[in-house]
This record gives sequence, structure tokens and C-alpha cells, in this order.
Amino acid sequence: MKICDITQFYSPCSGGVKRYLSEKQDYVRRLAKDEHFLIVPGEKNQHLSDKTVHTITIKSPRLDKTSRYRVMLNLKTLSLLIDEINPDIIEVGDPYQLAWFILRKARKLKIPVVGFYHSHFPEAYLRTFSRYGGKLAETAFRNMAKGYIISLFSKFRLTVVPSYKLCGLLKNWGLDNAVPLPLGVDTENFSPGPKDESWRKFLAIPADAFLLLYVGRLSKEKNLVLLLETFRCLLEEEPGNNYWLLIIGDGPLRSLVLDLKKKLGRIAWIPYLDSKEDLARSYRSADLFVHPGIVETFGLVTIESQSCGCPVIGVHGTNMDEQIEGGLEYWPRKNCPRAFAEAIRNFRQTDLRELGLELSRKVRAKYGWGQVFERLWGYYLKAMGKEGRDECKEAVLEYAQKRGVDGS
Repeated sequence: MKICDITQFYSPCSGGVKRYLSEKQDYVRRLAKDEHFLIVPGEKNQHLSDKTVHTITIKSPRLDKTSRYRVMLNLKTLSLLIDEINPDIIEVGDPYQLAWFILRKARKLKIPVVGFYHSHFPEAYLRTFSRYGGKLAETAFRNMAKGYIISLFSKFRLTVVPSYKLCGLLKNWGLDNAVPLPLGVDTENFSPGPKDESWRKFLAIPADAFLLLYVGRLSKEKNLVLLLETFRCLLEEEPGNNYWLLIIGDGPLRSLVLDLKKKLGRIAWIPYLDSKEDLARSYRSADLFVHPGIVETFGLVTIESQSCGCPVIGVHGTNMDEQIEGGLEYWPRKNCPRAFAEAIRNFRQTDLRELGLELSRKVRAKYGWGQVFERLWGYYLKAMGKEGRDECKEAVLEYAQKRGVDGS
């Protein structure tokens, strides 16, 4: 099978989408029977090949000055590449102009296309519409976004969604081709161990600090302001405490991080890490992983953190709840800094080390990339109209069991 992935949500340095695609490439290498092509925007036109795995970049402008993400505008080159590759199936991880173009191109070539719902992007903008336009504007935007999602994603043979909860929402909206696919973790690299004191020393973080960790893009849709204001509350409301915050990531809100770092101190910032080993060291050096996002489809970093033995705290009621294996009772139910700070203080009183080891055992037994891609390959065969295990039916039944309903 010749598989082609095309997406704009790709940073060459970090990010959940990159890790998902990198793990897929590794799976193809290990399987040694299929061929994989990845087409993404890049600094220059380039084609790198490693036997059955190919990474192709198309020269594209940056999304903004600080972003490592780019916008693929050279659709003529993309069209020629698709002609040359002539894949058996295309997976699109993009909900914008690129998706519409690929659907038109694939229709002409009679190539089946699967969509991957990487981001529940409407929710990222709802608070802005509500703040400036009130409930009426929020309702109007929600309906418009809902219509757009159904219009676009219903045109794919299948739409892969990395969350049971979100898959259920999209099905309730009328997206009948949605199928769930929770992602996995590299259990070899992301494994538990003692606190990495040498990593703390390298980052100039005291050995006795209570270290909070955030890994992700520095942007509004990641709810970064909540994280920064929560840290401010922790330092101001409890004088003499030993809280520190390690932030790994970059993005348009970088200046907010640097300003608070200068003002409060106790913040270590790394723009990006390009090695799994160093990322795992960061998880193992932290006491608690903080994920403020409320619009994530899956939250791959939460799985990695738990796999390393570091518990996670986020806002209760998001799509991430379903992959948290313990500690949810401490998560705040309000999306506000004071509630988050109080939740962190309460969570800190528990034996986080013991909980972390329990989380690691559960996650490492449950989330493996091999079983993820085995199911995905089944989806591909289904989309191509070939016989094999009915992964779609199995996924629907599994989803029904998760929801406690009849899946027949």
C-alpha cells in the first residue's frame, strides 16, 4: 500500500502532529511492506528518502514571525507531486484550503481520501466571539462552524478522530463517517524513572523545587494565558513557596512568557526539543504536568507525561479526560487561574510519585503505537473498499462500550 500524508499542521521541531506522523513513518519502516510519503510545508523544496519512507517539503511562508508553522500556497507543485506519487490512499490533516484542493485532485485521480480531525478548531474561537459579540454571536459562529465541518469532512471516505468524546459530538452533529482512533505513546522512550536531577541542574532549576511542566505551542488556542496567570497566583498567594515552571514550546505568545519570566523569575523556557530522550527527561524531572488546553482533540503530551510517571492536571470536562488514568478528582471545573492554582495546591498534597508509577503502568499497557496503526491500516483498507477486518464496525462498538450504550 502506498500511503500519502499531507498536512499544514506540522512543525519540524515539535508538536503532537509531528510525533504522530513520525511514529507512523517508524511503523512503516518496521513493517517493511508499505511505502509512505509525507508532504508538508517547509523552508525550501526538499525530498528526503529512507527506503520506504519519504519526507517532501514544499517551500512555504511562515504563519507569523515567531511560528515554526507554515502555510502551503504552492498548490501547483503539490498537484505535480500527487501525480508523480500516485498513492493508493491520501490522509489529510488540514481543515482549510489544502483539504478542498486535495479532495478535488483526488476525485480526478480516483484516489480515496481519509481526513484526520487533528484540531477541534471552532472551540478555539468561541470565547472570542462570546466576549465581543455575546451569546448571539457565539451561537451564530458555532452553527456556521458546525455547517463548515460537516460540509468538508463528510466528503472524506472516513474522518479519523483521536477522541471518543469528540467522535461522539461529531456524529451527533451528523458526521456519519467519523471513526475514533485514540493515539499512542512510545513506551520505550517515555518510561518512568527517578527525578532527573541532572536535567534540573542543566536548566538551573533547584533540586528542591516543586516543578510544573508545560509542553506545547505558546498560543491563545492552547489557553496559555490561564497557565501564566495560574503560576502568578501560586507565587503571590503563597509567599515563600518553591514553585517553578518549565515551559517547552514556542509561538505567537512568546513575549508573554518572557515578560513573566523577567518579572517573577522561577520560569525556565526551552523553545523546542527535537529529541524524545530530552523530552522524556523533562517529564521525569517534573512533579506535575499542567495542561491548560480546553479544545484539544487528544492531548498526546498527557499520555507521554503519564507514561513517564508524571501526573497531569487540566480543566475538567475536556476531551483529555478520557485518557487520564488517575487524579481527575483534583482537576478544577472552572477555567480560571484561582481555581486552577487551588487545584494544584490540593493535588500537591497527595503522593504524586506513587500515583505517577501507577499511571505509568496503566498507560504503558493500554497505549501502544502498534495497535493504533493496526487499526488505522484497517480504516485505510475500508476506505479503499478492500476486504479485511471491519475496523469501522469494531470502532463503533468500542465507542458504544465507552459510552455505555448499545452499539448495534
